[in-house]
Amino acid sequence: MKGRFLEQIMLMLGQAPKKPVEFTPEAQKIHKMKRLTKDDFEAMKKHVRDHALEKNTWRNRRWTVLILVNILFTFSFWLDIQILEGALTASRFVGFHLIDLNSALQVMLAHKHIIVNLFIGTATVFLLWAALGGRSFCSWVCPYHLVAELFEKLHLKLVEKKLVTDHEFHRGARTVMWVLFSLLAIVTGFTVFETLSPTGILSRALIYGPSLALGWVALLLVFEVVYSRRAWCRYVCPIGLTYGAVGVISPVRVVYDLNHCFHEGDCRKVCLVPHVLEVVIKGRSPDVKVPIGPDCTRCGLCVDTCPSGALKFEVKGLNKLL
Repeated sequence: MKGRFLEQIMLMLGQAPKKPVEFTPEAQKIHKMKRLTKDDFEAMKKHVRDHALEKNTWRNRRWTVLILVNILFTFSFWLDIQILEGALTASRFVGFHLIDLNSALQVMLAHKHIIVNLFIGTATVFLLWAALGGRSFCSWVCPYHLVAELFEKLHLKLVEKKLVTDHEFHRGARTVMWVLFSLLAIVTGFTVFETLSPTGILSRALIYGPSLALGWVALLLVFEVVYSRRAWCRYVCPIGLTYGAVGVISPVRVVYDLNHCFHEGDCRKVCLVPHVLEVVIKGRSPDVKVPIGPDCTRCGLCVDTCPSGALKFEVKGLNKLL
């Protein structure tokens, strides 16, 4: 268990997934039962797809929550009702100060000392995302995630028509960028990342009105459409890494059940961070039930896509699937 925990942390930092060397007896038994020929496997995939139901339950829930959160920011400002004041980087909800963990870190690095008031604002945010899963912020709250998700569909259509080619970078680039933005804050005394972050730019544009900074967001989206799928979220944004570290202790997670898996691979095709689903590849699961690692955004796309119910949300300790 301890070894797998460390492996998940290293995976989040950019290490390539490794095939497990130890399997539980139960998992070994199931793997042996699934030694099929190529024809058997193709026939099974066809059966699964023929009987799969089209569903977007978790995606619809997620989009609804994301839109409502950002609308609440906007209406609170426009109508001056003071329910949710500020923007995603720093806000106040009915009197409770909420400060983005990554933004607070950047500010303290830029000022080169610990700011006590920031700890008050980050405490509530930390507890929230520690409970729900840190990277849930990315898929359930971040406005850029939704915009990039919609533009990703255009990218995939262009790839399908062979008009563009998807280019991948080393996942460790995100860790390098996290360190780089931290060093820039220390050296310059300025929160460089906050200036470039499409999350903050879009949040402020929705609340206070558009600015020239939206041009930068447009350039990012063009780059992702014509060159690299979801490049900012996958290889640059340090917010995902910061919240991923918080989500390590989260009781809410997606759980993989080897018993129900047909290994058809559709879940990995829709996943923003497919390396976390390496366990679904035939012969890779070390146990019958395996929780997906902290780099998972809890977006629910894999849960919606899986035709056999091998991937489900679970609350640790309650033994209850959502």
